[in-house]
Amino acid sequence: MKDMPAKATIGLLSLAISTFAIGTTEFVIVGLLPTVADDLHISISKAGTLISGYAIAIAVGTPVVTVLTGHIPKKALLLILMAVFTLGNAFSAIAGSYELLMISRVVTAVTHGVFMAIGVIVASNLVPETKKGTAISILFTGLTVATIVGVPLGTFIGQHFGWRATFVTITGFGLASLIINFFAVDKITRQDETPTLRDAGRLIKNPRIMMAFLMTALGFGGTFTLFTYLSPILEQISGYSAGAISILLLIYGVALAIGNIIGGRSANRHPVKALRWIFLIQGVVLLLQMWLLPNHILSVLSVIILGFCAFMMSPGVQAYIVTLAEKLVPSAKDIASALNISAFNVGIAAGSALGGVAVDYLTYLDTAWIGAVMVGLALGLALLSYSLDKKQKLF
Repeated sequence: MKDMPAKATIGLLSLAISTFAIGTTEFVIVGLLPTVADDLHISISKAGTLISGYAIAIAVGTPVVTVLTGHIPKKALLLILMAVFTLGNAFSAIAGSYELLMISRVVTAVTHGVFMAIGVIVASNLVPETKKGTAISILFTGLTVATIVGVPLGTFIGQHFGWRATFVTITGFGLASLIINFFAVDKITRQDETPTLRDAGRLIKNPRIMMAFLMTALGFGGTFTLFTYLSPILEQISGYSAGAISILLLIYGVALAIGNIIGGRSANRHPVKALRWIFLIQGVVLLLQMWLLPNHILSVLSVIILGFCAFMMSPGVQAYIVTLAEKLVPSAKDIASALNISAFNVGIAAGSALGGVAVDYLTYLDTAWIGAVMVGLALGLALLSYSLDKKQKLF
């Protein structure tokens, strides 16, 4: 960030603070499920739908709300979204039933998805063309820091003061983010055309755009095939205690943040060109887990390289879809960004589901090669996309 204008740096950091609050809201519920289930007198499995319902709300609601709010200036929309996000978490804190808690989670999920989609556009507008990847990686850093700090802190608060106290804390983060964004993010003077449902249809009909969405889903899904079950793998296969696993997951989060920044820098000029080697490394790393994770010592290396690769693709695929949409369907750039956020969540759901099949019918370690196959398919799409880009002279 040293070679970026000070205003751009401040604006990007303010957006990252917002994504920190957003990431904490999404993932902290995992550590609070037993407490929530007990307090609301529901089963653990029913409480688990608060997680899947959140992901579905992002995938479905993000593109729809992005179209409906496309006429609103970008900065104003970000502030509205953060205000609704804050209110949604406040309602979560006082929800007296499972149904009310689910409604509040759905509301916050939709604001989460749209904020990330519009945040990518705003972050890209804050910096020169050659710094887009870095700007987007800073935005995503908020999510990675949420996994390192926000989720453990929120879980600790919930376990000691009740799950409602966790949502009160997140409400405070949301309010702080709203105030910071108001002062730190400059108004986007160049307002793009308002996207329409017809634009969304043009995106869906465009094979290049759909190929990019599929690449996102496969690449991110490959990571979550194994990551979803990393804790039981470290306990049952690698032989670590629950306390040691917490430390290992902290190391994972730090490595993830570093990989995210490096991935952003590599994607500054031609994102899909960088994605070719990112997916290749990611696939090789996943395959190596079948030999590394069973070894108590080498599994530490596993955690580090898994974390390093986990989000490295995120800035690249997001920068690529925005750039591709600018060239192929310019008026639908916002919707393209929103649909790519949906693709992330489709990938998470698909990867987790395939990992579950492996755990039920094969072994924990089989999640590694299944994830590698998904990433291999993403690599194939990256190679094809790069070839087509050169042929069509898009970059």
